[in-house]
Amino acid sequence: MASKLGELLVKEGIITPSQLEEALEYQRTHGGRLGSILIKLGFATEEQVTSLLSRQYGYPYINLSKFELSPKNKEWIPADIARKYLVIPVDRAGATLTVAMADPTNLYAIEELRFITGLNIQPAVATESAILDAIEKLYGSEHDIEVKEEMQSIVGDEFDEAIYDVGEEDLEMVEEEEEIDVRTLSREAEEAPVVKLVNLILRDAINKGASDIHIEPYEKELRVRYRIDGVLHVVMTPPLRFKDGIVSRIKILSHLNIAEKRLPQDGRIKMKVKKEEGGKKEVDMRVSILPTIFGEKVVIRILDREQLKLDLTKLGFEPESLEKFKRSIQRPWGMILVTGPTGSGKTNTLYSALSNLNTPEVNIMTAEDPVEFNLYGINQVHIREDIGLTFAAALRSFLRQDPNIILVGEIRDFETAEIAIKAALTGHLVLSTLHTNDAASAITRLINMGIEPFLVATSVVCIVAQRLVRRLCNKCKVPAEIQPQVLIELGFTPEEAKNIEVYKPVGCNACNNTGYKGRIGLFEVLEVTDEIQELILAGASAAEIRRKAIEQGMITLRRSGLEKIKEGITSIEEVVRETVKY
Repeated sequence: MASKLGELLVKEGIITPSQLEEALEYQRTHGGRLGSILIKLGFATEEQVTSLLSRQYGYPYINLSKFELSPKNKEWIPADIARKYLVIPVDRAGATLTVAMADPTNLYAIEELRFITGLNIQPAVATESAILDAIEKLYGSEHDIEVKEEMQSIVGDEFDEAIYDVGEEDLEMVEEEEEIDVRTLSREAEEAPVVKLVNLILRDAINKGASDIHIEPYEKELRVRYRIDGVLHVVMTPPLRFKDGIVSRIKILSHLNIAEKRLPQDGRIKMKVKKEEGGKKEVDMRVSILPTIFGEKVVIRILDREQLKLDLTKLGFEPESLEKFKRSIQRPWGMILVTGPTGSGKTNTLYSALSNLNTPEVNIMTAEDPVEFNLYGINQVHIREDIGLTFAAALRSFLRQDPNIILVGEIRDFETAEIAIKAALTGHLVLSTLHTNDAASAITRLINMGIEPFLVATSVVCIVAQRLVRRLCNKCKVPAEIQPQVLIELGFTPEEAKNIEVYKPVGCNACNNTGYKGRIGLFEVLEVTDEIQELILAGASAAEIRRKAIEQGMITLRRSGLEKIKEGITSIEEVVRETVKY
């Protein structure tokens, strides 16, 4: 048919025989459609080829630029077939489908369309460029199609085309209180597949309740993982060619240097996200970019204020532990420490305490790195060590600001610890965090930093150690048969082991087949009593201090976990993973 087209063009005087031969030679070398080659070589125009085909075969000519295509049209012909044969479904009348084609002489294409659709095919003629434009408008760009198919193959039945098609009306970037018009940042990239892919990743992570997004480049793969309820899950592996585009897009949104790929960068994204129940919510994101051997890895921490629980009674404290903690934060002075690894919920506990204390009569000041959530009525300072605004420097300034309550995001060094303890001893309530395994170890950690034992004993009034464990999904959890001896070895008493009912995870649609949904805290609250003060002054070890605290009624992290197992809130596996038996 291709040679027939060439002969017709020669017969009409549109091209010369030598031009036809040159085009055929080009086709033998490079492949492709003869009509496209003639146009590319400048021997004929699209209009000349289209007009000839229309006259010669009696097919109608359609000006697709003036033809309104319904989104439903794409249901008749798959995107890959439309692009493969350069065809666009135009209209259906009964059992006949009118299809605009760049080459209506391609009988093989017509037969395949008839087989795929089960309809009679009525060809029409349109220019190749008009068909390509129509395909992009109807189906999306070629890369967009590939991304969507890739996402569908990875996510499977959970792939939500509505989420994939999320646009800037659904994800609205804002800077502080002002909205950012993203279109002014990169108009050319606005319709690019990478924009849709980044929107998909951000929106999907927020909808799934993820706390972090990891975008990781490897030699032959790009991997995206979400941290949900403290556990990382692989959610997709986009095509590797999108690696640079995704990172650049995130850098634009977080106001980072796109050209810098050799050094780590930290940024922030603030966006308004459309809620499923209507309206919008504001979500803050912290962006960390780190160069690796195969490209830049991106980690995005999602700070969703709606996930922040400021009610102390709902965090997971046992009643006795909560009473101790509340009693401690109501003191007029002293130091309260919250310990635990990164991601154990320390910030949530401290914010809840501040929220409980926040009244117009007190002046509360915080030094945080970074400020995770804005709390009304509290003066929050973002630490910037690069310009000299360290925790120690902020603390010195705070003491000149007439504070009642001070929160220090983290005690990292001797200088910060020394100033914080002096503040606690001079009439201020100081709250802070340390990275230790349990409550008793915080005391020895301060002493190892260089703080005198008598200062620790007289300033520290309460230490809280905490962990987060996943909650069992209430819709699919089932009783587990556990031998009493196993329960006793975990820490239950023989009497408890006989009577309690333990549950285990199963997995359902409500919990993404993990068996868990949400998290709850395990808490260990150590009050510094007179007896424990004496142990500190005597240079006692963490183990000795712990034993005395347990004698005085302290509920350990393990015991807190056992209580959650008894209540059917979590599983044995979760408690064993996060706690140890003393």
